[in-house]
Amino acid sequence: MLTTIKGYYDHGQIILKEEPHISTKTEVIVTFLQDEHTAHTAKRTLGLLKGKISIPDDFNAPLEDLKDYM
Repeated sequence: MLTTIKGYYDHGQIILKEEPHISTKTEVIVTFLQDEHTAHTAKRTLGLLKGKISIPDDFNAPLEDLKDYM
């Protein structure tokens, strides 16, 4: 069973916002979420694939393999 409890990390301690409903020793996985202000995103350059990808003119035409089903 998985249980998610929100909390925060401060000076080497994890402080949970609510008490977990687990009475025995249990393995946990801790995931750190970056604050929006500290997350750095790389800028994307528009048009990098221009001219490298093309869609054929008959893209929406019926396929011969499916002719029996139409």
